Amino acid sequence: MVTSDQRRRQLAKEKYERQQKRRAEARKKSRQRAAVIGAAVAVVIATLVGLIVGGVFDKDKKDQAADPSASPSASASEPAPKQSPSPEMAIDQKAKYTFALKTGAGDINFTMDAAKTPQTVNSFKSLADKGYFDNTKCHRLTAGGIFVLQCGDPEGTGRGGPGYTIPDENLDSLGKANEQGQVVYPAGTVAMANTGQPGSGGSQFFLVYKDSPLTPTYTPFGKIDAAGLKVLEEIAKAGTVDGGQDGAPKTEVKIEKGAVTQN
Repeated sequence: MVTSDQRRRQLAKEKYERQQKRRAEARKKSRQRAAVIGAAVAVVIATLVGLIVGGVFDKDKKDQAADPSASPSASASEPAPKQSPSPEMAIDQKAKYTFALKTGAGDINFTMDAAKTPQTVNSFKSLADKGYFDNTKCHRLTAGGIFVLQCGDPEGTGRGGPGYTIPDENLDSLGKANEQGQVVYPAGTVAMANTGQPGSGGSQFFLVYKDSPLTPTYTPFGKIDAAGLKVLEEIAKAGTVDGGQDGAPKTEVKIEKGAVTQN
């Protein structure tokens, strides 16, 4: 016959075993939840990494050309280039200069005022004198929100540059920004592309063929002549290679020679 003490010990043992079983099950469920959460986090991280590497979070949102907030950009996701010193000042800072682009699609010339943008003009003359722009392609045409042809990348990818940056200049020349924080870059304007960060311009620039609303963060430094603007408009009329609003121009624009001369 089972005594009361034995019965109590038996019940205590069964209770302990039930508690241990519940704890083991709880630990198992906890590990399973952790594994599911970990896998989900890994997927999110992998997706974000893929987007960054693919350029979706590129500097200034290269894929937003259909959006009025789209902007010309030199890629911010590019590997940091080997740094080289910016050129020493070697121009007449009171003079005006002409940047002549001889391209397969026609000649595009624009004037630059060194008094307003001395660092920019000095950099472009230094690069042009070295043949930096020769045999390079204008890699990007936009036709939605903003209307520009972007050039100046020797790699033709939007990621190339001279290895140094120059300061922003002349940013208040286009007037006061509107409620959206934008000003109009008029047709015929030439301005610096950048990564979206202050003072991040290099060698990439954009030619505006139709009035374009942008934040006043792109150094305007040139004015295209009438003949050059017509060439630019014809290039724009042909559209992009894939028919989209942002991509390589269908009409190849190869700069055969880029030269800067003092007027």
